[in-house]
Amino acid sequence: MPVRQIVMFPADVLEKTCDEVTVFDRKLTKLLADMYDTMIENDGVGLAAPQIGISEKIAIVDIDDQNGTIELINPVIIEERGVQTGPEGCLSFPGLYGEVSRADYVKVRTFNRKGKARIIEAEGFLARAIQHEIDHLEGVLFTSKVIKYLDEEDLESTEG
Repeated sequence: MPVRQIVMFPADVLEKTCDEVTVFDRKLTKLLADMYDTMIENDGVGLAAPQIGISEKIAIVDIDDQNGTIELINPVIIEERGVQTGPEGCLSFPGLYGEVSRADYVKVRTFNRKGKARIIEAEGFLARAIQHEIDHLEGVLFTSKVIKYLDEEDLESTEG
């Protein structure tokens, strides 16, 4: 599948609430495949449709664990608890990192590519990645939540 170009800040599409997906068809399946290839090519753990210029509530997350690739279509966080603070970056802000606080656990109602509703529960880093991507779908950028910006030395000290 083709790798799409990542939209960089300050593109307007990154700061708008996306439209809900109403048609679950082959075009959506192809878009999800393109998004996955684009995310992998750019060493990301998540990608939202606005990051490739599409203002629809579609995102994917893959933190390289046993959960595999999680597809989020019209996702809504229905429960959250706890707090975690850690480093985040974003493919639309290359080289920019910041410390962000988010819920440590989330329960999300979403749809799969066939339009079937499902519930996803996540905690830790997976919960962080899911919240970051859902924020994109609401036009909220991680930079609006940064407590402190990090340089490369700070990043190295936060890794293992």
